[in-house]
Parts: sequence; C-alpha cells; structure tokens
Amino acid sequence: MICLSKLVDGKVLTKVSRLLTVLVTSAVTSTSAEPVKLPGIEVDPVGRCVTVDSTICLREGLLELVACAKGGKVHESLLLIEARPLHVHAALLLLGLEPGNPALMERVEGEEERWRHLPPSGDLVEVFLAWKSKDEELIEKPVSEFIVRVSDRVEGDAAVEERLSTHAFLFAGSRLVDKGSGPRVYLGDRSGNLISLATFGDELLCLQGVHSRENQALLWEINTKALPAPGTKVTVRLRPAKSRGAAFKQPERKKK
Repeated sequence: MICLSKLVDGKVLTKVSRLLTVLVTSAVTSTSAEPVKLPGIEVDPVGRCVTVDSTICLREGLLELVACAKGGKVHESLLLIEARPLHVHAALLLLGLEPGNPALMERVEGEEERWRHLPPSGDLVEVFLAWKSKDEELIEKPVSEFIVRVSDRVEGDAAVEERLSTHAFLFAGSRLVDKGSGPRVYLGDRSGNLISLATFGDELLCLQGVHSRENQALLWEINTKALPAPGTKVTVRLRPAKSRGAAFKQPERKKK
C-alpha cells in the first residue's frame, strides 16, 4: 500500500503531479499495482477508481453541493467527505485525469483593462455512491439518482420527477492562490467545496456551465425516496468518464 499524504501540499502540487504521472504509467502497465492510500481515500489504478469515505448529511432541502469537506456548507450538501479536497485532486491525477479550471473572470491583456468570463473546463469524472444494504449487499448508483429538480407544481398537481441529467462532472481542479510570502493556498481546502451544483469558482468538480447559487435560483433538491438515511456511511466512487456522454441540460423553471 502506497501512502502519499505527506507528499501532497498546495506548494508542491505541480511537482507531485509529475510524480503521479510516472506512477500512473507504471500502474496502467501492471495488473497487480498496489492501491494508493490518502486519508479517507483509496485509489485503484488498475480498476481506474477513486473511493472517498463520506456520510449522508441531509434528508431533504435545496442543494448547492453534492459533496463538501469538513467546515463546508453541510446545510446545503448531500454528502460530507472525510478527506481534504486537495488529496482528492491528487487522487484524480493518479488516474491520469487532467484538471481544467472552475468558472472565473480572466483579465484580457491590452492597454484597456478588460475582463472576460472563462467557462469551467476539465476532464469528465463520473460520480457514484456505494453502500451496503441491511443484508450486506453492495449497492452502487449514479449520484444523479439522488438529485431532482425543485418542484414547481402547486397543491393537487401530479408530481413530475426530473432527475439531474448527468452524473459526470468536470475536473475543474479548484485553484491555487498566492498568500503573501507563504505557501500557495488551495481554495478547495479553505471552502470545502468538493462537488458542486452551483458555481463558486473554487470547486474541485463541477457541472458544465455557470449556475447561480442565489436561493431563488437553486434548481436542485434531494430525492428522498432513493437516498439512505442521514448518518449512513457511504463511499463516493469517482471514475474517468467512458465518453463525453450527453451534455448537461439546464432545466428551465415553468412560468406561473
């Protein structure tokens, strides 16, 4: 078992990514490569999967996040993970995935100061939840089964359930920022934003496009019929997307 937790820090992430590239090359050519361990994380280089320990933290309510870390927005997140977002980032690098960027504003070079919107980018990562039933049967489902569109129906209308249209998220990679003369700061560790539905600009994994986090604009809530009870220990399984798949479709609110 290989442990990388002492190697991974914001100030050496670039150097670590080069080391991980070497490890990935070695792993994919071997059918007996050892799993790689980080706190709360296990990387299976042969099975191409990152497993992250987590807990169901909500039963109902609006969602800004699929998963957050300790100190994050647990009141609007489906899951609480036990690992650092930076370590999850390193684990995804171990699978050979390329990070992009969260949605942000980028300065355009020139005499006049101008800014432009930069959409989120990065390799696609499929997100699954896995847990054991009362009969010790292993259950695995795409995370999209637990997230539905906020209902616009009025009392007496038939319920129409519209699930999140994808379980593939962009490996945006959060951001490293300077902090005076000290080491650079990994923003995902500071905010706890791991897998987002709304746009924050510092998340590790995100939906395609830009999505407001104002309460009146939030479109997603928990599918209580499918979700295990709060406090249930589950694992988040992250795998490279097999294909680009169907693009995320942003639902529109019905006019009342």
